[in-house]
Amino acid sequence: MKHDDIAQFLARHPDFFEQHPELLAELNLPHPQSGQAISLIERQSMILRNRITALEARIAEMTRHGEENDVIADKLVHWSRALLLEADPAQLPDTLLRELLAVFSVPHGALRLWDVQPQYRELACAQAVSEDVKRLVTSMAAPFCGANVGFEAAAWMQANDGAIQSLAMLPLRIGAKPAAFGLLVLGSPDKDRFHIGMGTAFLTRIAELGSAATSRLATA
Repeated sequence: MKHDDIAQFLARHPDFFEQHPELLAELNLPHPQSGQAISLIERQSMILRNRITALEARIAEMTRHGEENDVIADKLVHWSRALLLEADPAQLPDTLLRELLAVFSVPHGALRLWDVQPQYRELACAQAVSEDVKRLVTSMAAPFCGANVGFEAAAWMQANDGAIQSLAMLPLRIGAKPAAFGLLVLGSPDKDRFHIGMGTAFLTRIAELGSAATSRLATA
């Protein structure tokens, strides 16, 4: 019989050692670290302990991620409440940005909207934006995170030279319209705060809520 035949036999007959308990005491295996001979039961116990340790580590990691997500979700609710409580559309852009930076502890940020209604065209958020930026934002299917490689939007944050090492750019859209009507940008001096490999699920939610709030200023 080959090794595979024995393995398949034992898999098909899990009660084999129950029927032959004397074999458990006679079978010896090398210890994975010391190389000394140990019984099959000892080896099984070691394997089970290792599996339990690995499962405990996974549970701890899942718990940590869950707690982190709960904290972020609470911050998202706090920010959303501030948006809902702002009754004046003209004050909404400042409220949106101020509360967002404070709640999520982001050092720099900026908001630009285009195609706004006439009564809002003098707001700071309605300053001119290049056509290149508009095309870039409209082409974005999801928020962008990564290093600041000279993006025009980084200059909107009016930070000192070199202060914006990483940034997140969140396109703003009205519902399912393909064309964007604004851009929310967040910046940090920490090059790893917004990195290319980070998840964007919560940033997407922020973009959706920000879009819904600021759509009151946009033209139809």
